[in-house]
This record gives sequence, C-alpha cells and structure tokens, in this order.
Amino acid sequence: MSDHAEAQVRPGDEGDLVALTDLYNHYVRETPVTFDTTPFTPAERRPWLLSHPVDGPHRLMVATAADTGRVLGYASSSPFRAKPAYATSVETTVYVAPDAGRRGIGTLLYQALFDALADEGLHRAYAGIAQPNAASTALHERFGFRYVGTYREVGHKFGRWWDVAWHEKEL
Repeated sequence: MSDHAEAQVRPGDEGDLVALTDLYNHYVRETPVTFDTTPFTPAERRPWLLSHPVDGPHRLMVATAADTGRVLGYASSSPFRAKPAYATSVETTVYVAPDAGRRGIGTLLYQALFDALADEGLHRAYAGIAQPNAASTALHERFGFRYVGTYREVGHKFGRWWDVAWHEKEL
C-alpha cells in the first residue's frame, strides 16, 4: 500500500474483534505503548469493543485496506474518567498495524474520529503517550493537542519504568 488513499475508515463492529485483538496484542507483547502486560483473547476484548457504539462520544473507527479489507489500524474515544462530571471529556488513542506505519493511516483514523465526535457536545480530548514516542507525539500535535504534563515513571513494563506525557485538545 503506497498511501492512505488505499484505505477506508468505518465504524468498528463485532466482525473486527479478532483482528483488533491481534493488533492490540502486538502492542501488549512488543511495546510499552500500552501498559497492559498480558495479551487478551477476543472474548476478553469483546466488552471493550461493545463499549464503542456507532454513535455517541465513545467511538471506534477502523481503517481497512481498500483491496483486501485487512484491518490496518483503529482509533477510539473512551471515557476519560468514570465520575459524571468528566462526561464531556474523552481519552483518545490510535493504533496502527506494524507494517502499515508511516503511511498516513493514523492521520486518516484521527480525522475520521474527530469528524464523528464533532457534534457530540464534548469539551476536551486527552491522550496519554508513553515516552519516548516521537511519532505519536507528532500525530497528536498535528491534530491540535498540546502538551500539559508528564507522569514520571508511572508504568513498569519490560523491566523498566516508563513516563507518560499527557496532551489535551479542545473540541
């Protein structure tokens, strides 16, 4: 695939569960990007998928290859915190298949996600980025996120401590 024009973005559905679980498990096993440490089964991941309906503030957008339908990545918005006063804030994230990086898939996914969220009455989006991660930081900055602070040594994975830089975006 030469560029993101060869990808399509749509809301995620139950038919994506296995591919999304496999994609996320790559990041669980191989990277500090997520602080999950044990891979998931599709059955374990199903409640997460179902918590992202096709409307409302908590969305799941999936990018697929236009020719094969293979999942290339996803972006989601989820509750920022459980308490009711946080309801107008979301936490966003984006994951791209390891062989689909640097092709504009993350940009395509975030554009679709923020377009979908435009009329949802949200006030802020937040993103926590495990450090170092220059590509994710650059993607978030392109979408208007600004750095607000770092939680130092907040996660322990692969035998070392990791910082998380927090960014916010007005919606």
